Amino acid sequence: MQNAHLRLCIGAFMPRSSQRHLGHFFSARGAFASDVVSSMRPWPSGQAVFVEAPARLHFGVLDLRGALGRWFGGIGAAAPAPTLLVSACPADTLEVGGEDADRAAAFARGFLTHHGLQGGVRLRVHRTLPTHAGLGSGTQLALAVARAVSELYGIATDAPGLVRAVGRAQRSAIGTWTFAGGGLVLEGGRRPETDAVAPLLARLPFPSSWRCVVAVPDSSPGISGTAEAAAFAQLPSPPERDVERVAHLVLMALLPALADADLATFGAALSAIQAITGRWFAPVQGGTFAPGPSEELVIRMAASGALGVGQSSWGPAVYGIVDGEDASLRLAEVVRALLAKSGAGAVYEGPFRTDGARVWRARAHAAAR
Repeated sequence: MQNAHLRLCIGAFMPRSSQRHLGHFFSARGAFASDVVSSMRPWPSGQAVFVEAPARLHFGVLDLRGALGRWFGGIGAAAPAPTLLVSACPADTLEVGGEDADRAAAFARGFLTHHGLQGGVRLRVHRTLPTHAGLGSGTQLALAVARAVSELYGIATDAPGLVRAVGRAQRSAIGTWTFAGGGLVLEGGRRPETDAVAPLLARLPFPSSWRCVVAVPDSSPGISGTAEAAAFAQLPSPPERDVERVAHLVLMALLPALADADLATFGAALSAIQAITGRWFAPVQGGTFAPGPSEELVIRMAASGALGVGQSSWGPAVYGIVDGEDASLRLAEVVRALLAKSGAGAVYEGPFRTDGARVWRARAHAAAR
């Protein structure tokens, strides 16, 4: 009701032609929130729950100054690919197998402890995301495990509730909100005195013709964990004018261009944001983009027709955005050829996702594969 009242109040002062886009900005507590609510009947015998979660792309941080009481904030989206996949079945004890089993077990144990659950779960990680690549592998695994366990135990929760239970989203909440749904997400940063997840401010769908090429070179892994915390502590506070410029670009260029399906303006705004925020991280990562293959890929994708380019988080994953399948396939071939010369790596291509994590049930024997 609060969102509906706010929508009505703002809409009253807007021309009718502009009101059709207003709904995108108020979906944070509406339809998208229902995507991650767990409300299950007693678990059927012989069935497993499967959770597939997409990699996330971090398009840029908003504020490293914190002068207004909130830190970080950011924009991002779920990547077309890759995805991770976990499954879970009822069990008396905690049993975990598959890739990255130790970390998955820690997340499952944390969720059970957080909710005071005495039982167990048989968990299997069928595939993981590339680790320390700027794709949010840790947060997505944590959320997928927590969602699977919540389904088994019939615990009603949402994405922020899941992430709090497993101790993630200490800085960015982009991965939390891409797990919850598709489109571009804008989150409003954290208050340092609370453990609340940064709020979702906007979620806008991408036009169906927009495509994204994601490249993950086999190069030095991005910073994560305690090293990331140390890196943030070393970073100088960015100029206030830079922070203001990023906010202006997001509010008056990036989001309106997406609402209008104007890829040229969207791409120019995104590339400008990446250039500014990249300078903030240059003292630690060695340049606006991670030196080596990541930097070269960004330059080449822009030269090959990508209208928006950038590096996801600390990299080495980078991306380019184009209009149309043909343009995307051509760009992917350029990237593959460049990776072949510089070493190795993976390339993913496709439209932006319209949904977040997928959850379904299947016979338990499928989970053992």
